[in-house]
Amino acid sequence: MGHGIELGWQSGGSGYPACVTSQTQNSSGPVVLFTAFEPSGDALAAPVIERLLKTHPEWTVYAWGGDKMEAAGAKMAGRTADDGAMGLGAISHIRQVRRQIKAIQRWIKTCRLMVHVPVDSPAANFPICKASRKAGARVVHLAAPQMWAWGRWRVKKLKRLTDHVLCLLPFEPRWFGERGIKGTFVGHPAINRELSAEDLKSRLHGLPAGAPRIAILPGSRTQEVRRNIRLLISAFNELRNRQSTLSGVIVASSQETAEVIHRKLGEFPVGLSMVVGMRDEAIAWSDLALTVSGTVTLDIMRQCHPMIGVYKTGLISCIGAKLLLKTKYKLLPNIIADDEIVPEFVPWCRGAGKIITKAQWLLDDSRRTAAHQHGLRRALGSYKGHDFAGECAKAIADIVKSGPVKDA
Repeated sequence: MGHGIELGWQSGGSGYPACVTSQTQNSSGPVVLFTAFEPSGDALAAPVIERLLKTHPEWTVYAWGGDKMEAAGAKMAGRTADDGAMGLGAISHIRQVRRQIKAIQRWIKTCRLMVHVPVDSPAANFPICKASRKAGARVVHLAAPQMWAWGRWRVKKLKRLTDHVLCLLPFEPRWFGERGIKGTFVGHPAINRELSAEDLKSRLHGLPAGAPRIAILPGSRTQEVRRNIRLLISAFNELRNRQSTLSGVIVASSQETAEVIHRKLGEFPVGLSMVVGMRDEAIAWSDLALTVSGTVTLDIMRQCHPMIGVYKTGLISCIGAKLLLKTKYKLLPNIIADDEIVPEFVPWCRGAGKIITKAQWLLDDSRRTAAHQHGLRRALGSYKGHDFAGECAKAIADIVKSGPVKDA
């Protein structure tokens, strides 16, 4: 559920990457800046950037982000989304985060921005929004800060530092609208995408045989992988002890996370293997997914496959989260459905016992998994017909037409 802050960045010899001012000033179209601070933000922004440049090729789009934003056509001002840190784990890096924010603020002064699109990560993006607002740029948030879950005191800050919020959850526009903040529900790229069941089936060769089949998705950030992988493997081992034909696949989001998993586990348990990047294939192959909380739960929801959501924390963080989080449910499919369709252990500071019991409960009765899948299909209904990239691009274009902020 939490939003991480990615730290590393690369710059030129001047200390930070300067905007090509002459190019910007001579550009025939407006200048748009995207800022993302973790891999999920990089992935979220990329299709929007690609669509913007397709529909408005005269625009100049700069980005502080990662490889996906660059591949989409953005001119990279800096790299800020190669990995992410979450929660209390980010505290030790706070000075580096501040340096990075200041570098972007200086960079903004070198450009004539029309629109700034902060992507997720409000803790890092809010100070940058302040600078872009001061420079006269409009601000369009891509992914609403989850103020409905915690930190409602930040609403006034968001209202001050935004022109529009592009919402990924169907109830968010109403929630923000009631607080005087304009928002539009644009769908979600994890859900509103083409996904052929036949094509997926053709790509399953090489995945192990055996039944039932367990997909293990420990996350994309190094920190969450380290926190959760042993708990997930402990659950897998006990389930396999109970049923020797069970097989499992760990899905590593990248080669870097695969190396972290190897270091944490050493030798893999019998019946367990690992793939890199084959998320959709592993979900399609599985009878049940054991997954960390976050966007990946929507990828599983997209295929309507049974899952259990987990996020392991320390005792203090667990207590703090339960005190701070204001939502009845913590897992995205359950929040969307306003019902506990998916068993959730978020946050979780105990062992694997209850997770194992719930997994066995699902695996033992096909009627339970069918009801689970029916609930996921019902929750998907609110996303029907949305074009995430297209709707985001149109909303940003509409903001561009409104011109710069007056009296900036």
